[in-house]
Amino acid sequence: MPSSTPPPTAGGPVTPAVPGGARRVAVMRSRPWVAACFLLPALVLLGALVVYPIGYSLYRSVFDAAGSGFVGLKNYGEMFTDPTILTAFKNNLIWVIVAPSVATALGLIFAVLTERVRWGTAFKLIVFMPMAISMLAAGIIFRLVYEQDPHRGVANAIWVGVHDTFTESSAWPGAHPRPNTDLKPAGGGSFRTASAVSSAHPANLPLVGVLPKDAAGAHLAKPAPKAEGGGVSGTVWLDFTPGGAGTPGRIDPKEKALSGITVQAVKGGSVVASAKTGDDGTYRLPAKADGARLTLPASNFAQPYNGVDWLGPTLVTPAIIGSYVWMWAGFAMVLIAAGLAGIPRELLEAARVDGAGEWQVFRRVTVPLLAPVLAVVLVTLMINVLKIFDLVYIIAPGSTQENANVLALQLYLSSFGTGADQGVGSAIAVVLLLLVVPVMVLNVRRLRRESRR
Repeated sequence: MPSSTPPPTAGGPVTPAVPGGARRVAVMRSRPWVAACFLLPALVLLGALVVYPIGYSLYRSVFDAAGSGFVGLKNYGEMFTDPTILTAFKNNLIWVIVAPSVATALGLIFAVLTERVRWGTAFKLIVFMPMAISMLAAGIIFRLVYEQDPHRGVANAIWVGVHDTFTESSAWPGAHPRPNTDLKPAGGGSFRTASAVSSAHPANLPLVGVLPKDAAGAHLAKPAPKAEGGGVSGTVWLDFTPGGAGTPGRIDPKEKALSGITVQAVKGGSVVASAKTGDDGTYRLPAKADGARLTLPASNFAQPYNGVDWLGPTLVTPAIIGSYVWMWAGFAMVLIAAGLAGIPRELLEAARVDGAGEWQVFRRVTVPLLAPVLAVVLVTLMINVLKIFDLVYIIAPGSTQENANVLALQLYLSSFGTGADQGVGSAIAVVLLLLVVPVMVLNVRRLRRESRR
């Protein structure tokens, strides 16, 4: 039987071949300083930018604000008793639960739907585009979007537009009777005549308090002709002449009519007749209004609907989360779309052949196969939102910043704000690190499991 050992050569026996990886390991073991030279720059940077700050934060967190007196765990105790910091903890919990879940869900929906349309690539580009914007710029954009004034804030402009489409707005917001007239407040923003009206005389109702810009396009007021059949007539007008030349209580030539105002005739607490003023401010009520008292309902004078206070104490956190989702839904979509492209189409077709509907295919086939990718996106966003700072600091107004507070923002305010206490700030930094580490450990373990497959 022939030997497998290679024959000797003139130069002596041949050294057995050593695999390249084993040779490299042998070199590294025999000359560890080579490895150290290559690793040293990275280790120096890691120590300077990561290890030292963490160590110093731990050290600083057990000292007082001046950094000279040892206080032990007092700073940590203050963290869990200070209402402002507790609000930051609560808001961080909301962020971690809501923001990654919504962004991942939207990314999944966008990725699945854009597979079936021709313009899917263009849509993905549009959705992903906010990722190119910095947090600072996005914060400024959404601070303007959430402006309370509908003429400046896009969100309220849309909201007010929809509201006014289905709800009639008031005719002359802010208008009210001139003092010392027969019209008196009747409660709830409405006005009523102190005496009963008669068909024998016009029941004129002078008002003031209308802004010049609101009355700029109004017609001139005219005296109402006598109503036929024993009815009641009159004029509702802006009892004000530019320059102050007019006579109070009288319709002067340059005074403007107030059109669209509802006038009600009330007898015994019930409305017996109603009319609206025309372009010239005149109105006519039927004969049954004779002897009634006239009422101008509050709906004529209600202030216009100004939308939602997006940055008020109640909605400021959801509003800021909305801006975050706008930025990061594109990131989730791109990663999920990449995972979706790797799913074997044979599995989806087999499910359809077996009679599964599109919803069943999505729920029972697509989502389970995308589970590893969804986990990556979810964990990445959870780590990201634990450190959220920019959007909250920029979007939340000073009056509601405490309501929108998060740990990263509180760390900054405690360390460098009014009454700076870097001991408490360092304690917040340590707790924030402890919150991030478990998520990172889970992510690393998952990546190792994936690499072994």
